[in-house]
Amino acid sequence: MILVTGATGSIGGHLVRRLANDGVPFRAMVRDEARGAALGVDFVVGDLDDPDSVARALDGVDRLFLNAGGAVPADGEQPMVRQQRDAIDAARRAGVGRIVKISVWGAEEGGRLAVGAHWRIEQHLKASGVEWSLLQPSGFMQNFATGAGSFTADGDLIGNHLDTPVSYIDAQDIAACAAVLLTGSRGAGETYVLTGPEALTQTEIAARLTTVVGTTVRHVGMPPAEMAAALTAQGLPARFADDVATLWAGIADGALATTTDAVRELTGRPPRTFDEFLADHRDALRAVLAPRH
Repeated sequence: MILVTGATGSIGGHLVRRLANDGVPFRAMVRDEARGAALGVDFVVGDLDDPDSVARALDGVDRLFLNAGGAVPADGEQPMVRQQRDAIDAARRAGVGRIVKISVWGAEEGGRLAVGAHWRIEQHLKASGVEWSLLQPSGFMQNFATGAGSFTADGDLIGNHLDTPVSYIDAQDIAACAAVLLTGSRGAGETYVLTGPEALTQTEIAARLTTVVGTTVRHVGMPPAEMAAALTAQGLPARFADDVATLWAGIADGALATTTDAVRELTGRPPRTFDEFLADHRDALRAVLAPRH
């Protein structure tokens, strides 16, 4: 039995559908009962902030898919560290045989926000005694369909000021890789950096969005200091804004520019292209961008 946390998210939703289609025994953990019922699968209501609910969700589970929200403005340690550390400990006590964790590409000690937080969680997982596999994806293609932090109020695409390419990956491919690791014997003690098949600049992406949406989308390059100022103006704490700007500078320096063969290695097929993603999400993209033009 597999427990899927983050079951209604960009990755978890695809994973739930894949496991259900393949007839794999699993249980989805959700915070909202109505959203759980809408999945149409076996689910349990639980919250990573409630260790008792996690322990109940792990009853009879032998593999755990560990995924949670990203970094948030917080004093001191990111909440995700405590949440996932407690979940790992609960899984160990429950006798879970393997944990497949979603991390971030470039997780490192002392890194800002999610980069450092995921590194700390990774170290705790490796020391837990539970067999583990780590997936470290590049930027999500899905962020363009949701519009979260991707566009200006006028519908132009925000990108780093050097227009450095990023090897965006479709969340479907992340879910497919997770499914392989959750249902087989491969990948014990391995870390996989997951990317799409190509690295694209925001200018290139804006041109492709223009074709799909039918209205002109431009690329607006934003230097790190400008990004920090924009976030602060939106009411975010200055320290959080500065941390985001530091990560933004890393993208401009090429931190997410290379591609890997990990998706093909795990699934036996190439990762989905950005054009395939656009074709599948045409309506969502138009809904996001049309009102802005």
